[in-house]
Amino acid sequence: MVVALIIACEVGFWVLLALGLGARYLLRWRRTSVVLLLCEPVLELVLFAVTAWDLKNGAEPGWEHGLAALYLGYTVAYGHYTIRWLDGHAAHRLAGGPPPAKPPRYGMPRARHEGALWLRTLLAAAVAGALLQGAVWYVGDGGDVSSLRSFQWTALRVAAIHGVIALTYLLWPKKAPQGAPEPGAGTFAQAPTGTHLEGTRFEKAPGTARPATKEPQTNDGTAARHTRRSA
Repeated sequence: MVVALIIACEVGFWVLLALGLGARYLLRWRRTSVVLLLCEPVLELVLFAVTAWDLKNGAEPGWEHGLAALYLGYTVAYGHYTIRWLDGHAAHRLAGGPPPAKPPRYGMPRARHEGALWLRTLLAAAVAGALLQGAVWYVGDGGDVSSLRSFQWTALRVAAIHGVIALTYLLWPKKAPQGAPEPGAGTFAQAPTGTHLEGTRFEKAPGTARPATKEPQTNDGTAARHTRRSA
């Protein structure tokens, strides 16, 4: 039952996300989209409640309970990040917004980006570890908690491996090719008020040409005066 609920929560996450973004950018129902996206945490609460209820009813702690804890930790740490990333792509493809800025690829900006992702992984491991520890205390000495302990170590190993990978970008930063622009560079403009994209910053790529003026420009007023005299 727990495994089936994990699958249902994952499917529900993407369904609610698609409905929320579609309501925002296709139908322009901003309030409806907010309500749909706010339903995402409800799925995690349901999974947590069902897992605790399953253990309370005497179920033997198993790998499915550990998997549920890892899933909850991941959604806490990366759920909002994933929604924000997909929201940028939806705004670009469905509402005429600019392409979302790509993550940095070189130097210290890339190291900071990888470090921020590792902090999310660390948060996921901490949440999963705390939930598993709570399950261990809940079961007590009367049950086999070896699977729960095993998933705790799995969460720690994942965080440690990701930390080592992120550290390599700090110790050996990748150098940018000569003259290569850094992704995300440019100026930003606020979306016009009164639109469904109000509050969104639009990126202007460097070197974008300015629109031509309707009137010809001259260095002085000689040509204009000559034209008026001829008329």
